[in-house]
Amino acid sequence: MSDFTTPSFLNRADAALADPILKIAVERTAGTAEAKRAIAIDAFPDFEAARTRAAAIKDHVIAHLGPYLEQFEASAIAAGAQVHWAQTADEACQIVMNICKAAGAKSVARSKSMLGEEIGLPHALEEAGIGRVETDLAEHIIQLADERPSHIIWPAMHKTREQVSALFKAKHRTPHEEETIAAMAQSARRELRAKMLGADVGISGANFLIADTGAVCTVTNEGNAELSLVPPRVHIVTAGIEKIVPSMPHAIPMLRMLARSATGAALTQYTTFYTGPRRSGDRDGPEEMHIVLVDNGRTKMREEGLADMLRCIRCGACMNHCVVFRQIGGHAYGGTYPGPMGAVLTPALDGLASNRDLAHACTLNGKCQEVCPVKIPLPTLLKGWREKSWREGLEPTSMRAGLGLWAWVATRPALYRLGTGLAIRAIRLLGRKGWIASLPLAGGWTRYRDLPKPAAQSFMTQYQREQRK
Repeated sequence: MSDFTTPSFLNRADAALADPILKIAVERTAGTAEAKRAIAIDAFPDFEAARTRAAAIKDHVIAHLGPYLEQFEASAIAAGAQVHWAQTADEACQIVMNICKAAGAKSVARSKSMLGEEIGLPHALEEAGIGRVETDLAEHIIQLADERPSHIIWPAMHKTREQVSALFKAKHRTPHEEETIAAMAQSARRELRAKMLGADVGISGANFLIADTGAVCTVTNEGNAELSLVPPRVHIVTAGIEKIVPSMPHAIPMLRMLARSATGAALTQYTTFYTGPRRSGDRDGPEEMHIVLVDNGRTKMREEGLADMLRCIRCGACMNHCVVFRQIGGHAYGGTYPGPMGAVLTPALDGLASNRDLAHACTLNGKCQEVCPVKIPLPTLLKGWREKSWREGLEPTSMRAGLGLWAWVATRPALYRLGTGLAIRAIRLLGRKGWIASLPLAGGWTRYRDLPKPAAQSFMTQYQREQRK
């Protein structure tokens, strides 16, 4: 749940734009991700056909969610797992706390899970007095800094290498001495390894749930899921109900889309399927496996026109290519999920009234939809939130009055052309060397960037002149 009720999105975005270090950190990671994805897609000639198939798989499951969830439950129970159902975030956390208490857990190793962040699981563990270690390297950084993730794949992308180095030196028992990435990674390994292996309970999310086998799939780049989920006595999975796929032949093409879209790799380094707890004859594995299936508004989304958003496989491609995210980073969005996907999900999860600005932050350039591996029409969904905000009277009076005035002028072509001509002349007077550094009523734009000086004539005037030639 969002805990960024104050300050507002506009104030958070303003602060982010004023932070030059943030822009450097975000651009380093997002820019690299964009370039690597492009190479991976160029090497995958059937990518468009694969996108169509992936979207069709997700649409089929969403349309038949009930039967597939029932099949998954039966298959998971047959494999020895225990399945729990949670309607809300609070209910999901309470189920997890009850399992931990029954196990006598004093320490928990957690593999990165945005669903866990969504339901507030880190806070719930803290309130219950259960020690928590985040085993993903980026999540470890976030935990040390006492911050929230700023990206769903790279939670610490807002921090530079230099900031991470300073943090490790301040927080690690045996910090690195050399200023290299390898030395910093080794420092984190020393800090985390014993805690992973000694945890009483391992908690993970799920990238996919396989209906016909009851298997849970996790995808990581570091192998931290395997180390934090296999040694503990109890493995708890928290997963959104939309993570279901019918079978392994459906999971494999989804994995191919996920890896290429998220990191530009053909396949992620560690892709693991867990099917029940340890069986007789197994050399390792937990004694108990619990799977908590979480709704938390997903059924409502399906019923209220947001079913397309349930296709999302959490690859992060939409935010890596978003011109707004690349300027303000993830924390400015305020909720669990940043970027274009967050601008759609946060109003659904936390309410539109307190998050209406998110949809207005989008330029609607369509890049997010273009790169989405499951073809989610993000701009259309964002326009839907704008329309709902208008219908429900959530837009400020100043905006409604301003748009009303614009509509009145726009429906009078002669007056509109006269106003446009006068505005162009007035704005050009503020230009210097082709740019406008300051513009009345546009300080939010010109405070951090220059505005191009407009042409001497409007587009329509230039077009009509060309037509007469």
